[in-house]
Amino acid sequence: MISRYRTIGTTALVLASLTAVFAQTRANGVASGHREILLQTTQSWNCKPYTHYPTGQPQLTTIKLTIAPHAALPWHTHPFPNVVYVLSGTLTLHDKASGKTQVVRQGQAVGESVDDVHRGESGDGPTVLLITYAGTPGVPTSVPAAGEKSEY
Repeated sequence: MISRYRTIGTTALVLASLTAVFAQTRANGVASGHREILLQTTQSWNCKPYTHYPTGQPQLTTIKLTIAPHAALPWHTHPFPNVVYVLSGTLTLHDKASGKTQVVRQGQAVGESVDDVHRGESGDGPTVLLITYAGTPGVPTSVPAAGEKSEY
């Protein structure tokens, strides 16, 4: 019987301690976050390895890009690595030289190719992308292929 009271007492002490910890966390607003890795890669979606970052001062650029339904962006390249996260819709990536394609859906991320001519195409609804570029000041994030208009 004493063992049972000890177990109940220990459980009550643990619960009281946890309650105090949660109360303290709420009181000062400090808490650990939940991490979910969306993409960690050393190569682009079309299997081309990332070989280097640009030299000079780093500049991160994040854009939100909305593409109308059933629309294809102009052919273009990127001079440095970037990550695309699909907020809504679908994006079909096309590599011009190899003909490779990859479909990226809402909630998925993909590393884009560097110096390879490619484009994205939306699906049945609008496609909304969050794109983060790891570049340098003064260097454009997207470069139109010969004869093409700007991607954005």
